Amino acid sequence: MALRFYGSGAAAVFAPLETLSRSELVERRLTDAIALGLLPDSEQLPGESDLAGIFGVSTTTVREALSSLRLRGLIHTRRGRGGGSFVRAQEEMSAAIVRDRLEELSLAQLRDLGDHYSAIAGTAARLAAERATPDDVQRLGVVCDSLENAEGLGARRRADAQFHIEVAATAQSTRLYRAEVSLQAEVGTLLWLAFGDDESHRRTVQSCRDVVAAIERTNGDAARTAAEERVADSTARLIDLRLALED
Repeated sequence: MALRFYGSGAAAVFAPLETLSRSELVERRLTDAIALGLLPDSEQLPGESDLAGIFGVSTTTVREALSSLRLRGLIHTRRGRGGGSFVRAQEEMSAAIVRDRLEELSLAQLRDLGDHYSAIAGTAARLAAERATPDDVQRLGVVCDSLENAEGLGARRRADAQFHIEVAATAQSTRLYRAEVSLQAEVGTLLWLAFGDDESHRRTVQSCRDVVAAIERTNGDAARTAAEERVADSTARLIDLRLALED
């Protein structure tokens, strides 16, 4: 039946369902963590039963995910005493992982992701401007300093994610905070690509300071605009990169 009979809101209701299996979802979660440097090279992963408990899946599902990661060269397994699964992280491999993930998304999906990201970040910044204490503002300034001084793509990405999460915490909204944490987990791998050069990093740091300055002035509208603009800049860079993959 044509969706026009349901009205314009039906597009979201009848959008395709997530097609990944549970083992693929576990694999993606671990892949993202490796690509972002959250699981560094040579880090030992928890055992299969522990991972199953963490992710809420069966040990068979975890075993399938780990097998796929081994085939891709992202982990290696040692047997016997002191054995287990260990991360094999390489920057070139991480870049390839992120490009593959970006290529899976259409331009429409990227724009939709950017819209969601902007809505969460903008609202959190506006509320933070209304509710921040002087200590909150000082803490946000320290996070900006950490972002400015971060070296390497992984460190820059983690510092940027921390800034967004700290703004959401300053907004004093539990739901917004949870939404921001969840969103960072979803877009983190993609945004790894947005920190590829020093000029992009400089713009990101400046936009961070613009948000903090507006929060310090208790100007909610300015804080929201600054937060939305920094998200729009990242989204635009991702769209440009996605288009470049088609050339």
